Amino acid sequence: MPDSQNFAAAPVPGAPNVKHRRFNVSLVWIVPIVAALVGLSMMVHNAISAGPEITLTFQTAEGLEANKTQVKYKNVVIGKVTAIALSKDRNHVDANIALDASAKTFATQGSRFWVVRPRIGANGISGIDTLLSGAFIGADPGDSDKVQKDFVGLETPPPVTYGEKGTRFTLRTDSLGSLDIGSAVYYRRITVGQVVSYQLSPDGKGVDVQIFVNAPNDQFVTRDSRFWNASGVDISLSAEGLKVNTQSVSSILAGGIAFVEPKYSPDKELAEENTQFPLFADQDAAMAPPDGPQRYIRMRFDQPLRGLAVNAPIDFHGVTLGRVVSVDLDYDADKKDFPTIVGAVIYPSRLGEAHQKLLQQPGKDDESRAIAVIGQLIGRGLRAQARNGNLLTGQLYIALDFVPGATPVTFDINAWPAQVPTVPASLDKLQEQLQQVVDKISKLPIEQIANNLNGSLGELQKTLKQVNGNVLPQMRDTLIQTRKTLASADESFAENSPQRQELGQAMQEVKRTARSVRVLTDFIGRHPEALIRGRMQAAQPDAYKSSPSSSRDVEPD
Repeated sequence: MPDSQNFAAAPVPGAPNVKHRRFNVSLVWIVPIVAALVGLSMMVHNAISAGPEITLTFQTAEGLEANKTQVKYKNVVIGKVTAIALSKDRNHVDANIALDASAKTFATQGSRFWVVRPRIGANGISGIDTLLSGAFIGADPGDSDKVQKDFVGLETPPPVTYGEKGTRFTLRTDSLGSLDIGSAVYYRRITVGQVVSYQLSPDGKGVDVQIFVNAPNDQFVTRDSRFWNASGVDISLSAEGLKVNTQSVSSILAGGIAFVEPKYSPDKELAEENTQFPLFADQDAAMAPPDGPQRYIRMRFDQPLRGLAVNAPIDFHGVTLGRVVSVDLDYDADKKDFPTIVGAVIYPSRLGEAHQKLLQQPGKDDESRAIAVIGQLIGRGLRAQARNGNLLTGQLYIALDFVPGATPVTFDINAWPAQVPTVPASLDKLQEQLQQVVDKISKLPIEQIANNLNGSLGELQKTLKQVNGNVLPQMRDTLIQTRKTLASADESFAENSPQRQELGQAMQEVKRTARSVRVLTDFIGRHPEALIRGRMQAAQPDAYKSSPSSSRDVEPD
């Protein structure tokens, strides 16, 4: 029982006293938690600021790197290249671009993208800054609201970007020449625009060049403005000397277009956008007055016209009246010959006031009056003649001139085109004259003349032999005798020879005789009475007292 009592007296254990600990985070976990929160905020920010994704197609991936190459607009980053892959057909490269949310307008139709890298073009060197920073993709937004995801990247930067103020015009020309995209457009030698594109015309007979003139200079383009190709250097030689003209140094290398309105322009209205203008070859052609209606003429030459080409000028009294449009051969079955048929177009309005006076015929329309005028001029001797325009190159041109005494021809007023008669060229006339001279020479009895000449030469040879055999020896003997005679005469007149002394004495006697004659003549001149009285004696001193000089004139006996 004691055991049971002891057991009952033992204290009963109560509920345990549990102590609760506060939740504590170790400092080690602070850094990962902060990093996770920053990453989460970045993910949220990227999700909020993420823009559309687009795909650009380029011919090559030169200068592009995934997750590094940026997309810029006005030097502001608006996206990045996220991936670069080769297309399935391996003909191009696809670059995936992630644009910012603020660049949603670049994912629309009309947007343009290109790779900015160092380039040398018509406007100089561009993209130099990419040598250090690396290439980037330039962007230009479109003006459409329609969303687009796939774009074809440009291989060259566009000359005009979106939002640039100005006006576009189209120029039609026969050949592009040295023009290219970026070639400058000049107005009074100041750059006001550039060439933005070119393509063949729909009919394939020309080139359509599109230019962009920057504002506010586009206000100077009127409906009557004249455009011309200002590329290269224009060199002209005239009566005033040598002239060299060019717009600028850059136009010599990269080409250029210039325009201005003529001073006589009656139309000052501004040209609308995309207005089409002709592009002339040079300034003189651009600034020339309007040509007016054109007339087709046809000319037939019986001689070959080597050196006459299409676009050769048609000249009338120093005025370029038109140009040659065709040079063809024909066959004359009667003469068995091949004449040359030349087609040309002329502009009678280029004659100016003379053309207006020629058309003063009432009762007829312009076409009929023009044909009637041509018929009248042909009746007065108007003829077409091929003349040499350049002695060095041999190029020909057609001259319309009045020929005195021209053979009358019948002019068909109903023929189209009008047939203008021709005359041979001056060179052809010279050739005909030379041919006539050759014909006359060929008719001479050359063989008979040669036989007579041979006979004459034989006789002359005989005469020369006789002279050499007889005459020349005799002449030689005569010369020998003459030489001997001269030697003898030389010896006779030597310094100490008797002949020379005798000749000297004879000369002294002649001198004394001359002196005596002179004294006698003087005496008789002073005393003419001595011829009657005779010579007085010296003992008679008073005989000539009347003469004061008688005493000194009387010679002693």
